[in-house]
Amino acid sequence: MRTPALSIAIVCRNNQSTIGPVLESVRHLAGEVVAVDSGSTDGTIEMLEQAGARVVRTHWMGHIATKQMALELCTTPWILSLDSDEPVMPDLAESIRDAVALDDPAVAGYRVNRKVWYKGRPLDHAWQPEWRLRLVRRGKARWGGVNPHDRLDVLPGSGRIKNLEGTLRHDSFTDMADCLAKQVNHARVSAASLAAEGRRSGYAQLVMSPVAVFLKQVVLRSAWRDGWRGWCAAGSAAVASAMKHLLLIEHSRREDSR
Repeated sequence: MRTPALSIAIVCRNNQSTIGPVLESVRHLAGEVVAVDSGSTDGTIEMLEQAGARVVRTHWMGHIATKQMALELCTTPWILSLDSDEPVMPDLAESIRDAVALDDPAVAGYRVNRKVWYKGRPLDHAWQPEWRLRLVRRGKARWGGVNPHDRLDVLPGSGRIKNLEGTLRHDSFTDMADCLAKQVNHARVSAASLAAEGRRSGYAQLVMSPVAVFLKQVVLRSAWRDGWRGWCAAGSAAVASAMKHLLLIEHSRREDSR
């Protein structure tokens, strides 16, 4: 059963390998699907159009600005913002239907818990819990953060935020090679964004931050309970931290030499 009061906002570019399950997961959920595409050359746009989505083409403006554009293009009272690799699991879909139907005037948005799927199974401990604000009232929230780490925030005074039961699946990578390749790009964007804000890094951060990130996952999040997948996830998080600080040090030295 569709929920006419709900829109799905998606940003995408060359995501035909992951967007199919996302579109299928919301096929009976929302009254409209709005997709902002930043130059797909594969079958992404065709898949969106076949699913009945309204596709808006634009250049890539960065994670935050592009997602904000998708948010503003939606026309219904409630908006669910999704990445092109985030299928909505059935338990979460049911919670979303209930929340939109209830339409509590005191609530401006709902957080959902996102879980990474790796080699066919969810990581129940690594990166958990990962609560993300994704279901919001139209006009009551805005995308912010520092690229590529975007964040959806409810505007001050707009209302309460509550958590929804269920899982938002995250098919962010297929294997460790794919994961690390994506983290190189994320580290590059993150370092550039931090450098633009005047942030710097040094040798101490380069040594300590990856260790702290690894221990956070293994010890505090109990990633070891996910088996070898959890250890790999913790290791990839540490590598990502190291890459970010390496690139930020390079940015800092480049500025010093000018």
